[in-house]
Parts: sequence; structure tokens; C-alpha cells
Amino acid sequence: MVFKRRDRRSVGRAVAEALYPRGGWRRAFGYVKHRLQRLPDTPEKIGRGIFAGVLASWTPFYGLHFVIAVIFAKIGRGNMLASLLGTFFGNPLTYVPIGVVALQTGYFILGRPPGRGIETSLMDKFGAAGQDLWRNLGALFGPERADWHGLGLFYHEVFLPYLVGGLLPGLISAFACYWLFVPVITAYQNRRRRKLRAKLQALGKNPEIPADDGTGPG
Repeated sequence: MVFKRRDRRSVGRAVAEALYPRGGWRRAFGYVKHRLQRLPDTPEKIGRGIFAGVLASWTPFYGLHFVIAVIFAKIGRGNMLASLLGTFFGNPLTYVPIGVVALQTGYFILGRPPGRGIETSLMDKFGAAGQDLWRNLGALFGPERADWHGLGLFYHEVFLPYLVGGLLPGLISAFACYWLFVPVITAYQNRRRRKLRAKLQALGKNPEIPADDGTGPG
């Protein structure tokens, strides 16, 4: 197949590259920034896509951030691809800090005492909830009896506070990224237009380069 990897990765290597990509995180962040700058759309529309992706990263729906980002971008009329790139805000380096901030904020909003040991147990709680859900779904078609007590505790102690508490810091982060990237993308697009105009002038062609009207993908 054309898009199939030539070098098959082991499970250990795949996990290692997820935690620390080839070339390091600096190169990975640089790649995302480069891709955002070159999207064929208006800076404002790209910015709204980034906003959607960053906000989606603050939700407790792990594994569905891409889907949620696209939905948010669709509602906000943002660039779809930019929303997917914006979810890179949530990565193995930031998942735990995001979860801790979201949970502590959720506990405060809901008037509950702050949780303890969240830093070391957050991923374990999500993993255990996933195993319970899978086991209970299997019990629906087998002899075992489904027990939803553990998932109920997870919902009230983790999921709901995370969902409620992630909204405020998520909006703050999303707005910050929007105001950070829009001027950067604007300056990049203007610089590209000037270079293209100079090349056309050198070739003796019409140097008028229309601004992006926002009809690109997304």
C-alpha cells in the first residue's frame, strides 16, 4: 500500500515516540506551527480552528478530541484542519497538568473538597474506567453480571468535575492561542504575498496578488 509504513514499529517504539517524538518536542511544535502558517485560509478562520482544537483538548473525552475539535470548528466556522492541529495542545507532556487544573477547578466550582493524589492517579482512573466499561459491555452478551457502581463513582468524582472545570481554563488557553497565532499567521501570509509579488514583477507579469478570501478548505 502507498501509505503503509515501510518500517513496522513495535509497541514499545510506538509508545516511546508518542511520549518523545523523533527530533524532540521542539521540532514537533515547529512542524505544527509551520503547518498552521501555510494553511490556505484567512488568519481569523485559522485562528478559530486553533481555538476549537485547544478547547477540545481540555475535555475529558480522551480519544475523541479530533471529533470534538471538528464539531467546535464547524460551530465557530473555523478551519477544520487547524482545529485538528490545535488538539496538539493536549499531548503526553500536558495531559496530566491539564487534568489536574481541570479537576481542581471543577471541585471548586462544584463546591467539593479538592482531590488528593490526582497527579499520580488521573490516568489510572481513566484506564480503570475504560476497563470497567469494556467489561460491562461484554457482560451484556455473556453470563457475567454488569456492575456500573465503579463507573458511577468515576463519573461523579472525576468525569463531571473534569468536564465542568476544564471549561474556564480551556477558554482562557483557547483565546490566548487565538490572539497569539492570528498576528503570526497574518504576518506570514503578508510576507508570502510580498515575495510572490516581487517574483511576478521580476518576470514582468501582473503583480496584483489578491488577498485570501477565506474560500480555502475548512
